[in-house]
Amino acid sequence: MATTLLRTTVLTAAGIAATAGGIAGPAIAAHAAPTGNTTTVVADRNSGHGERELDVRYEAQPNFYYCGPAAARNAISVLGKNIDVHAMAKEMGTTEAGTNSINDITPVLSKETGKPYHSVEISDRKADDKQTDKLRADIVRTVDDGRAVVANIAGTATDTDGTTHSFEGGHYISVIGYRDNGTTVTIADSANPNTASYRMSVDNLADWIATRGYSTS
Repeated sequence: MATTLLRTTVLTAAGIAATAGGIAGPAIAAHAAPTGNTTTVVADRNSGHGERELDVRYEAQPNFYYCGPAAARNAISVLGKNIDVHAMAKEMGTTEAGTNSINDITPVLSKETGKPYHSVEISDRKADDKQTDKLRADIVRTVDDGRAVVANIAGTATDTDGTTHSFEGGHYISVIGYRDNGTTVTIADSANPNTASYRMSVDNLADWIATRGYSTS
């Protein structure tokens, strides 16, 4: 593929092995994640004071390579739609090698939400201030429109509770809310139902996305 945005971004067996020395729990737990385990992890709240979190009907991914379809399915669930994750995978061309890029997810989000999404690349190895500010603005705008952002991440990042989340082989997550005008975001992560939702600074998220991309309104 021609650009870093198009890199394969799945939790492959090699990726899982790479995380074994760190926080491997989410990657390994993805193998055993139950299908049909749907739980509301965040209720839709809009305080009008620089924060909003959407009502996501969370479902864990059923295997290690369905993180892309699961992230999209969780993102679309905020609209009250319940799409089968296997149907998502078929639309995205997901195989045991994963979902190839965020560009395979963006058109599915547009189709299933009925509103346009586009892909944004953070091509550098670390996000700069302009890229981070754009990510923050994109999340706020998309969530305020009642939709979620889907992000392709890789490596290790730390959430606001000090917990690290490591996906050296790549992963997809949904961004379903924000607070403090977008400086902190809420993530729905299909890898492990025990850590279905957590918050992270937008700066850390931007660096997590670096070399990859995200789908936004």
